[in-house]
Amino acid sequence: MDEQARVAAFLDEENLHAPPANRVLDLASEVGELAKNVNESTDYGAGDGADVDRDELGDALFCLLALADELDYDAGAALDEALAKYEERIADSGSAGSGE
Repeated sequence: MDEQARVAAFLDEENLHAPPANRVLDLASEVGELAKNVNESTDYGAGDGADVDRDELGDALFCLLALADELDYDAGAALDEALAKYEERIADSGSAGSGE
């Protein structure tokens, strides 16, 4: 079973489905926790050695996969599309950034 299927099964078993908008807010909150980890571990950018707590990363991944489930998107297919987009950008411009 892949990670998205594991999250979907958990949401079903625990009756934890939520609207996509709520999932996006959950995701933003968890990414904020990751940013807090980095801020604190680098003395707010003054030092090197950014650290992120593994459980916080797991929370963000859970939220992202739950969002994909609520939208009925295949997370693997979305990742494949993103990688193809970045590869095309690198081939065209030498940079993965969108240039916007």
